[in-house]
Amino acid sequence: MTQTATPALPIVFSREVEAARAAGLPLVALESTIITHGMPYPGNIEMARSVETIILDGGAVPATIAVLNGVLHVGLEEDQLEQLAQAKNVMKLSRADFAFALATGRTGATTVAATMIAAALAGIRVFATGGIGGVHRGAEESFDISADLEELAKTDVIVVCAGAKAILDIPKTLEVLETRGVPVVTCGSTDFPAFWSRVSGLPSPLSVETADDIARFEAARQALGVRGGILVANPVPAEDEISREEMEGYIQIALQAAAEQHVAAKAVTPFLLDHIFHQTGGRSLKTNIALVENNARLAAGIAVALAR
Repeated sequence: MTQTATPALPIVFSREVEAARAAGLPLVALESTIITHGMPYPGNIEMARSVETIILDGGAVPATIAVLNGVLHVGLEEDQLEQLAQAKNVMKLSRADFAFALATGRTGATTVAATMIAAALAGIRVFATGGIGGVHRGAEESFDISADLEELAKTDVIVVCAGAKAILDIPKTLEVLETRGVPVVTCGSTDFPAFWSRVSGLPSPLSVETADDIARFEAARQALGVRGGILVANPVPAEDEISREEMEGYIQIALQAAAEQHVAAKAVTPFLLDHIFHQTGGRSLKTNIALVENNARLAAGIAVALAR
């Protein structure tokens, strides 16, 4: 198996990604925490393969990002993807511990923040994920605010998501993004989505209709010399959504359980998502997969438009 590493950093490109880079083809970055922390095996690898296929069908090349034994991989070979999907005790990497995993030879899955860092290093301009992290409910006491928001303010990557995760304080999350100067643009709607639901009850700060619109927006930002990312919100397809009112009931029960069990820090989001999964009888996971696939389609369209 032929792979290429850069000398300055332990970073390895998969054969497919290396060929795409050499040919100047559009690339779309993908995170790996959704594989290791988002759903169980074998559903996780089935989802990962589906998302990669959608991006290929959209005219771009997928680059799933992860740290394997202290080496940053941009694009995973099939055997590496399989191993990651079944791996245990995988670190969940954000900005604070990304370099630690590299320095200590650990295996870690990248969150939104870490994936943005790696994508920028690799020259990948578009990244598809499920939902971003943000300001947690009760952050005025816990100070629990995701590093994703700060990364969006400083790293030049377009992040396509289904909005902020509905378990968060979405109004405060949008306020922090505005304060940091991060453009938030919803594609195809004037309402900001809430992950499982098409609407959050809040208007989107900006809205566009197509991937080409987003590419033109990014070109104008580059012409102005404006740094940082763009957050593109892409509402889940109507046939797959769970209404905001229904989801809020599940979220409140999950939050109460987390408080009673003293769940904190990085364990909060996986705990809440798992609790909601069981409450909904698996419907939340089905919607999660649908929105990730939907985001992959839009991300591929944006990457192709940027390449034009």
